[in-house]
Amino acid sequence: MNEQLQNRVTYIIYCINAFAARYRLSAKQAFAYLQRFKGLEFLDECYEAEHQLSLDDAVNDLSIICKRNGGALV
Repeated sequence: MNEQLQNRVTYIIYCINAFAARYRLSAKQAFAYLQRFKGLEFLDECYEAEHQLSLDDAVNDLSIICKRNGGALV
């Protein structure tokens, strides 16, 4: 795996764990929620911009994206 891809994967895992902590979910639950409501797709597509923001901002953005796609966590 090249370094750029490894950095992207590490960032996405970091975001999943931060999302899980905020909403008191397990990492597995957070992953399933983010996958179902397109949060992971968003992180992958917007990685270049998102990884330059704070982790708190990234989790806020994930919450907004998931809510727009039918997610119910607030």
